[in-house]
Amino acid sequence: MNTKRWIALAVAAVLLVFSLGLNTIMAIFKSDFFSNFDSVMAGKNLDVYETVIEGEDHTKRIAYLKVDGTIQDVGSNSLWQSVSYDHQFFLNQLDNILADDTVQGIVLSVNTPGGGVKESAEIYKKLLEIKEEREIPIYVSMDSMAASGGYYISAPADKIYAHRDTITGSIGVIMQSINYQELAEKVGVKFETFKSGQHKDMLSPTREITAEERAMMQDMINESYEEFVDIVEKGRNMSEADVKKVADGRILGGTKALEAGLIDEIGDEQAAIAALRQDFGLEDAVLFEYSYNQGGLPSLIGMKVGSLFGPSAEEKMLMKIMTEYKAPKMMYLYGEY
Repeated sequence: MNTKRWIALAVAAVLLVFSLGLNTIMAIFKSDFFSNFDSVMAGKNLDVYETVIEGEDHTKRIAYLKVDGTIQDVGSNSLWQSVSYDHQFFLNQLDNILADDTVQGIVLSVNTPGGGVKESAEIYKKLLEIKEEREIPIYVSMDSMAASGGYYISAPADKIYAHRDTITGSIGVIMQSINYQELAEKVGVKFETFKSGQHKDMLSPTREITAEERAMMQDMINESYEEFVDIVEKGRNMSEADVKKVADGRILGGTKALEAGLIDEIGDEQAAIAALRQDFGLEDAVLFEYSYNQGGLPSLIGMKVGSLFGPSAEEKMLMKIMTEYKAPKMMYLYGEY
């Protein structure tokens, strides 16, 4: 390791120690220290900070949550990389609401084409848990897109708002793989596969899928589809027949979604917030959102450390390729897969 690298390492170590000390001092002298202590006792995650958007009454608060980007668990934001949607961070927010009696309502902003079946189900189950244990209202505001998995997580809401030009619906499941066997044969590429059973390489890009395997995959898709339909039935208080009229994968604009019973009102985010306040006597309640940190000097120090020891451009490209590798899996997703 050269001299410059050693110097950078030493500087980073000093900055890290200083940052940890500063964070500790700030935590102790914060005005809400004792409420934070109570939060620890209640199981709140203190790595999730809060920012007040508006309002004065801190005894009754409204949590503003946002799902923006494809719903997939591809890791968390860090010094080295950022992700458009941080699944674990969002689940942490829901856990905080479960442990916080001051939260009396939720406004969930949804702007996503959907995503993984597993991740969408995790969000849905957490929202149901909040409704059952906390008995607080959840209003959804759909942005430009709330399709497939985006609708899945919206279904349990007490009221759903959407713009006229919001793309929603796309109720269904998709799973795709690519087959380049013929291309490989043309260029003289031959694949050798060793497997423990005849179906171990199902959906392999190097061979055709068999009729038996196609039936097996369709059974999986059908099972997840029926679960999706059940979610919409329960959340929207609709019959199975009415849900299936629009549950063929089609997308709908806001007006058609309203006619189909998939949303409640045409309106923007401010309309959803105003309605929640009025409907539940929360006119003066604080509206707040969660964030990763409080910014300021600690964040600046983190940026400096990241710039000193972050990966090179080539390493970032390799990380991107590795993290974006996708094996075939079931998705509640509209659009490019």
